[in-house]
Amino acid sequence: MADLVIVTDDGPVRTVRMNRPEKKNALTMAMYDAMAAGIESAAQNPATRCLLIAGAHTVFCAGNDIGDFLQAASTGGALGAPILRFLYALARCELPLVAAVQGNAVGVGTTMLLHCDHVVAASNARFSTPFVGLGLVPEAASSLIAPRLMGHARAFSLLVMGRPLDAEEAKAAGIVSTVAAPDAVENEAMKAAREIAELPPQGVLASRRLMRGKPDEIVARIDEEAELFKARLQSAEARAAFEAFMTRKK
Repeated sequence: MADLVIVTDDGPVRTVRMNRPEKKNALTMAMYDAMAAGIESAAQNPATRCLLIAGAHTVFCAGNDIGDFLQAASTGGALGAPILRFLYALARCELPLVAAVQGNAVGVGTTMLLHCDHVVAASNARFSTPFVGLGLVPEAASSLIAPRLMGHARAFSLLVMGRPLDAEEAKAAGIVSTVAAPDAVENEAMKAAREIAELPPQGVLASRRLMRGKPDEIVARIDEEAELFKARLQSAEARAAFEAFMTRKK
């Protein structure tokens, strides 16, 4: 499974890349574990000063693998330990997080970006969170972070109504920092990561801590959402929504 998540170090920048393009980078539990490990272990290397999260050249992330979703629904699980490990890693990460987004960012593909400090998106990027349409609730503490970031009305439109955002709309909402041509996204994201890495590291750390606050509140909301997610997976609404979704896929 290691080849589905590629972790590379290039000087002070560590890249954690989702590498399952044939499945639109739909995340499996093993991929979540590998991504979490890549983020967690970066803190052990004093030479690493910035993390870059990336996907494929055509798609960032299609969200959860539907098989894992259905398995969780059948066994009564919540989000699953690997997913929570990844979300905790994002919330507790003290290194600056940069993301390079091309194509679609669906579900957690969008909500993970709320934990990033700088997001470069392709002009063809599209952001959507179809949780409620599947009878579920938002995750990754997005119910807390998104309203603070973009205001209640925009957050409700994205998280509850499921209305997607294009790259410019996401930039206006505060999710995206820079919009670039699709073939320039990776270079722009790495340029930003290196710019951050060249700053005095303790100054970056202290400033970031002041801006983000302690992660306890974020972690608590992740846990609260996970419990509701677990309950919603067992609901009649969710079962009907998933049945309809699978019927459309066939």
